Amino acid sequence: MKDAELGRLALITKHGRPAILALPFDRRLLDQGVHRSLAVSLFEGGHLTPAQAAKIAGVSLDDFIDLLGSLGLPVVDYPAEDITEELDAAS
Repeated sequence: MKDAELGRLALITKHGRPAILALPFDRRLLDQGVHRSLAVSLFEGGHLTPAQAAKIAGVSLDDFIDLLGSLGLPVVDYPAEDITEELDAAS
């Protein structure tokens, strides 16, 4: 319940079973709608891949990637030092 009170996505259970999925009522929800907002929140939290989130959002993977870009969210969370090491190894 604390996550919901803090404006974060929250799954509330009753007797160990999912009962309520609380979505933050924010600008994203108003602008994007429930499915897209839920998909972005689950992707942002690391719970879904981009392809899975696109399916929930009801859009193509390309469109979901564009949506993430329009929200300023990275599609890939990869540390810069790891990228540098991989590029050096590939050279």
